[in-house]
Amino acid sequence: MDVVHEIAGMQRRAAEARLARKTIAVVPTMGALHAGHAALIREARSRADLVITTVFVNPTQFGPGEDFARYPRSPERDALCAAEAGSDILFAPEGAAMYPAGYSTFVEVAGITDVLEGRARPGHFRGVATIVAKLFLITSPHIAVFGQKDAQQVAVIRRLIADLNYPIDLIVVPIVRDADGVALSSRNAYLTPAQRREATVLHRSLQRAEACVREGERDSAAVIAEMRGLIAGGSGGDVEYISIADAATLQEQASIRTGTTILISLAVRFGHTRLIDNCIVEV
Repeated sequence: MDVVHEIAGMQRRAAEARLARKTIAVVPTMGALHAGHAALIREARSRADLVITTVFVNPTQFGPGEDFARYPRSPERDALCAAEAGSDILFAPEGAAMYPAGYSTFVEVAGITDVLEGRARPGHFRGVATIVAKLFLITSPHIAVFGQKDAQQVAVIRRLIADLNYPIDLIVVPIVRDADGVALSSRNAYLTPAQRREATVLHRSLQRAEACVREGERDSAAVIAEMRGLIAGGSGGDVEYISIADAATLQEQASIRTGTTILISLAVRFGHTRLIDNCIVEV
């Protein structure tokens, strides 16, 4: 696997691949790669001739007081993980190259960025949309692979691709979980052993919510109350939000309608660590 740091070098490699009629897949990440990222890379490998994994801790998607400075960074381990999963190129640009002095252009996706994570983290998705748009232009992919754990991010990128006419197929890989059900996340490294054990309640609450819906419960408030009770009884986690929304529009649903697809999502803090999780339910 080649490691590329220069934007011009990455653009040249992508242009050469397209001239050779190779299919390019990109897997955008912020590094601290784990088995969840490896699953994305393997999916890309199954679909493309050239797989590019990007590693960039994007400052514009972090708000004031968030964890940009201490976000896990492990370049050597990232390179090993990406190579073992099947990546051909690891693109790891410097911050000053991606956002040089005087940088003033940003991409905003309206509507679906105002709820859930967007409401809790103002400006977050402007940063996400901007960096993804830049990475698409730099790597010229035919395919982009993202994970379902960041469900709202997937919806934002899907809208970005459609609205800006990117000729890119978006592939979404299911959430990868540890044996105890905790969704894999780079931020899990922040958890104390006790918090890590308590974090299992997130998946259990989602499973309980799905069971409620499948058993016929159609009142979102009742399902959410069930989830809150389970989390409160099984952990010291501080619930930031629990949402039941239309999976496509992300508009929250007071009443769950048969024949629809819903996204049940939540954000919970364990000490200073904020975890998100979700599930999609065909009603």
